Amino acid sequence: MTPSPGEKLGPYEILTPLGAGGMGEVWKARDTRLNRTVAIKRLKRAHSARFEQEARAIAALNHPHICTLYDVGPDYLVMEYIEGRPLGGPLPVEEAVRLAIQIAGALAEAHAKGILHRDLKPANILLTPKGDAKLLDFGLAKLVDGGDSESTKTMEGAVLGTAAYMSPEQAQAQPLDERSDIFSFGAVLYEMFSGRRAFPGEHALSTLGAVIHKEPEPLQAPADIARIVTRCLRKLPSERFPTVREIRAALETANLASRAEGPSIAVLPFANMSIDKEQEFFCDGLAEEILNLLAKIPGLKVIARTSSFAFRGKEQDIRRIAEALGVRTILEGSVRRAGSRIRVTAQLISAEDGSHLWSERYDRELADVFGVQDEIAAAIAGALQLKLGGSQARKHQPNLAAYEAYLQGRYHMDKLTLEGYELGRKYFEQAIALDPEYAAPHAALGEYYYYLAIGNLRAPKEAMPLARAAATRALELEPSDESAHAVLCFVAATYDYDWGEAEKQHRLTTAGPAPAWARAVAALRLLPLGRAEEAVREIEAALAQDPLNVVPRILLLASLNAAGLYDRAIVEARKAIQMNEHQWAYHGSLGVAHASKGEFAEARVPIERAFELAPWHPNPIGSMAGILARLGEEERASQLVAKLPETAAAGWMLYHLSCSNIDAALDWYEKAIDMRFPFAPSWAGVAAYKPLRASPRWPAIAKKMNLPG
Repeated sequence: MTPSPGEKLGPYEILTPLGAGGMGEVWKARDTRLNRTVAIKRLKRAHSARFEQEARAIAALNHPHICTLYDVGPDYLVMEYIEGRPLGGPLPVEEAVRLAIQIAGALAEAHAKGILHRDLKPANILLTPKGDAKLLDFGLAKLVDGGDSESTKTMEGAVLGTAAYMSPEQAQAQPLDERSDIFSFGAVLYEMFSGRRAFPGEHALSTLGAVIHKEPEPLQAPADIARIVTRCLRKLPSERFPTVREIRAALETANLASRAEGPSIAVLPFANMSIDKEQEFFCDGLAEEILNLLAKIPGLKVIARTSSFAFRGKEQDIRRIAEALGVRTILEGSVRRAGSRIRVTAQLISAEDGSHLWSERYDRELADVFGVQDEIAAAIAGALQLKLGGSQARKHQPNLAAYEAYLQGRYHMDKLTLEGYELGRKYFEQAIALDPEYAAPHAALGEYYYYLAIGNLRAPKEAMPLARAAATRALELEPSDESAHAVLCFVAATYDYDWGEAEKQHRLTTAGPAPAWARAVAALRLLPLGRAEEAVREIEAALAQDPLNVVPRILLLASLNAAGLYDRAIVEARKAIQMNEHQWAYHGSLGVAHASKGEFAEARVPIERAFELAPWHPNPIGSMAGILARLGEEERASQLVAKLPETAAAGWMLYHLSCSNIDAALDWYEKAIDMRFPFAPSWAGVAAYKPLRASPRWPAIAKKMNLPG
């Protein structure tokens, strides 16, 4: 019988369910004797024989990266409760290598005691809040008994494990040894570095076929890492590493090599030491300007603002931050502002040992803030034995009041809230009024109007011309502004349907050190052309540059769904939700992925959450109404549809498409095109919208967007 919250299981009080699988259920519980939280795995009666096996396997292990077994009951295990999230990818190279070394150490410990895991996969590896790996669930482990020739076979010849991570010999129910776990470890490594499965398939049978017969696509990773993963994934066990200990040694060598590949840096937000605590925007702006100058240094990897600033106010070890961001050096500092004077202190720290490579204090007049930025960037370049790339002379140095207004606007708009957008616009317009020749606030205004259009906060026919005008003016003042080119790329693709101009602006966007959001937005022009997988790769590259940036992550999810990569979209969406539960687009993308697979019951909860978070946007309303209709809840579906105004063409289209009303969906699609809804062209390349493209009406609709029919 399944226990309920509040019930007792021996001395353990059941709290909440954590999950269920083929072998049983897992519950969060409280040990009433020690008053500590534990995880209880209660097995089904059919697996009682395996229960003792799992207990023996886990009890034999003692390793910091393996889940600890506390107690054994008549039909349950009591284990360490681990707060964390499943392992995902792609991860920065140094972070992935660090975690891989931890996992290899855990596997080596198990193998040394004659234990095979046999179900190694990302879902069985949790990342703790401290960023360490914990290997879970030896539910399929079997003690290797050299005297029993059948001990390494699956029970009654059944194929156990998860298809995408099985070794070829396990998939064929052949005898296993530790080299089977090595193959599975290789599949996990491949996903950690690439963000995709080594052996994708539409269903378990096709996945197993790929495991047995096909080679994975080449891994885009440092050469030493790629060689390690490739050897792990050899079809013949004799061609793999003979032991996990050898893999760990190879990873440690590769880790040292990757650290020596080239210099890298993250600039943390400068601490505000001023009496006026409202000066945080100025501190952020100073750090960001230094970051932008460093990004122009050839050969220097610079982590973007969104990701490095995510560590604001967190008391974490510098080395841990460096590992999380995949860099070798960290710049941190502080700013004290008093009247017309500023004092800036900055330290460049080595992540390897925490030592200071360089430090300096600058006491200046506030009007000399630009000179301070340049001095710090030049000093860091010298400390890293680099030269500043190109001419660092400023084409236009704004007056201080305009610069401060721009920093205020950037500070507010980067919050990505309705209030933040409007405060951002106010300060950008103020900066332009104070200094009309200052390009940055013009480019930022173009970005602001782009956000209004995609967020359904202003009619595209009003917002997009304003976005174009602002970006064009920015480029008149600063022709190399990548952010302005990204806005013009978006306008050309989603408003003008000018694919040649969109391609040109895309090239100009990526010609220099463009912000991650700009690279991702420019890649959207590929979706209407049926090049969704190419868009995915470009947006992945943007995320590697700025892994915590919301905009490219939203667009990655949209592109994965467009490409029909639903399983991966589900994984990425869940990971994104763990990062930020309040971003409605993450929930919406998760629901869309499930709905596209025909899993309407699974789609309902995330779509409803998206609707709660963004009741003004037509997409979650239309999607939710369509899902309710598919689930037979016609009355509530009708109530939701009634909330859609005639101008919400996108919502109406999604509703009718969910209900398989193809002609009605096409009617609303045409209206969305006429209204210039920003994502209407992208729908032309979405895998799940194939029924629209199969209609005899499609060629005429495609022609409206200058797309081939």
